[in-house]
Amino acid sequence: MPGTEKLQTMSSWQKLLINWMKRWEIIKVIKKLFFISFLLLVAVVSNAQDKTLPKTRILFVFDASRSMLEVWETDRRINIARNLLIEMVDSLEKLSNVQMALRVYGHQKPVPPQDCDDTRLEVPFGDNAASKIRQKLRYISPMGTTPIAHTLNKCGGDFPKCADCRNVIILITDGIEECGGDPCEVSVRLQKKGVALKPFVIGLGLDINFEKTFECMGTFYNAKNEDDFRNILNVVITQALNTTSLQVNLLDINGRPTESDVNMTFYDNVGNRIMHNYMHTINNRGVPDTVTLDPLINYSMVAHTLPPVGIDSLELIPGKHTIAAVDAPQGYLEVKDGGRNVYNPFLCIVRKGGEMNTLNVQNVNDKEKYIVGKYDLEILTLPRIYLYDVKVDQSRTTTIQIPQYGTLNIQKSTLGYGSIYVEKNNGMDWVCNLKPESLKETIRLQPGNYRLIWRAKHVRQCLYTFQKSFRIVSGSSELLKLN
Repeated sequence: MPGTEKLQTMSSWQKLLINWMKRWEIIKVIKKLFFISFLLLVAVVSNAQDKTLPKTRILFVFDASRSMLEVWETDRRINIARNLLIEMVDSLEKLSNVQMALRVYGHQKPVPPQDCDDTRLEVPFGDNAASKIRQKLRYISPMGTTPIAHTLNKCGGDFPKCADCRNVIILITDGIEECGGDPCEVSVRLQKKGVALKPFVIGLGLDINFEKTFECMGTFYNAKNEDDFRNILNVVITQALNTTSLQVNLLDINGRPTESDVNMTFYDNVGNRIMHNYMHTINNRGVPDTVTLDPLINYSMVAHTLPPVGIDSLELIPGKHTIAAVDAPQGYLEVKDGGRNVYNPFLCIVRKGGEMNTLNVQNVNDKEKYIVGKYDLEILTLPRIYLYDVKVDQSRTTTIQIPQYGTLNIQKSTLGYGSIYVEKNNGMDWVCNLKPESLKETIRLQPGNYRLIWRAKHVRQCLYTFQKSFRIVSGSSELLKLN
């Protein structure tokens, strides 16, 4: 019959729809089980490395303002948010290196009137926090306003002191600041103080025009629907718990990563704090070794070459191996004098070409590594030797040979005042003063013609000024007696 045929057709469509719904439910369960399995794997690794992994403390900041009562797809926003957050708390509870706390705002005073102090730490960090968070979330009733800046400011006191903990803030909200505060300024202040890492902000169906409002606060995600929120929450937790590997290539003049054996300092760009020091190393495979960093921090890096080079801003992508490159071509500079001054070597001041700031003070007869370029040298012999635009080339040693010094021995019959001058171009250049309270002196001088001017301390007439010309030869000694 025609009617029976129509009923059979409708029944087939119903069966097909039911089958698709069952499959979708199975897919959702599989996704959830997959994420739980991932967290359990992290838990196993965390337990195995419990002594080396820092404690991660996650402070959930939950929006319970009046707008959370609005319907969002299948249910009210508050119900969707709390149910998914409870699921996440269930999973995180299994991780031994994770602690949780809950701060809520907008749930104590109704609107109107507006109470911009409506924020409270409902569950502090401590024992059995997961069960307390679940219990508190189940009975929260939205009613108030959205004091995000004031809430973030209060978050600064929610983390007990801990030397090696990673403090993470995850804000879940459906609205923007309503009390005139500046959440971005507060977020930066917390990061500068080292209270917390860059916060995560998860928006629940926020207007696209509001995204810039939250991007300055931290890492922002805007969930367009319930499934999107679930996925974003999983991504955020994964990023909060994981570290990221970084390979720094110190490039030579040909752009190859052959430079190494120099300390690298990693700074927190926001707080300008030293986070890590690693000695750059070429591993057994002949490539730069990797280091492990926290992807929630925006870093700057300084490689302590002479002069130093670095990277001003280094943003890491969680879970993705990052390769960063820095131009660091280097060669060697050595100043030799042919002597063996092991215990009292001459010093050489090294400056970048054309600059007055001291870059390094190295010992004569030592070899130091410098970035390829031109340098000015001031060698602290007597008299001093100045050399300009000394060139350092890639992987080569630039050797500066200076004459070996000679030794002047002075014996005084009485104390007095005097100086030594080098004779040059029909004139004299001052070299050094004699010690007025010493009867014997030994002075190392460069080869050349000199003149000593001296007068006994007790003499009161210029007429008795003593003058003596002498010559210094490399490796030889000269004796002067002052009577």
